[in-house]
Amino acid sequence: MTIQSAISAAGLLGFTVSICFATATAQTAKPPVQVKVTNGRTVPVVSLEIATPGEQPRLIAKLTKPLAPGKSIALKLNKPAGCSYSVLAKFGDEVESDNEGVDLCRERSIRLTD
Repeated sequence: MTIQSAISAAGLLGFTVSICFATATAQTAKPPVQVKVTNGRTVPVVSLEIATPGEQPRLIAKLTKPLAPGKSIALKLNKPAGCSYSVLAKFGDEVESDNEGVDLCRERSIRLTD
């Protein structure tokens, strides 16, 4: 075995270990029980929905009343599963924000901004 192939084999082993560690970490991550939502815009959030992704999304959290500018609220997640979610927010000025693939296992708060 040459030095070059030994270095390549060691690099490949390190890469494989990194992938296995990342996969194990992703499998043990759990979504939070609740998520903090902050309205960073100058208009109220009229509605906000957090749902599972896919063709048949399941609603796991919903804003029950408008959220004033600069205010925050904690929304309880109803039977969250997995980490990736879709977040749809509608504002008082008719603007909509639709974000897919929000990782709530990593980001336990959502800040809505311009």
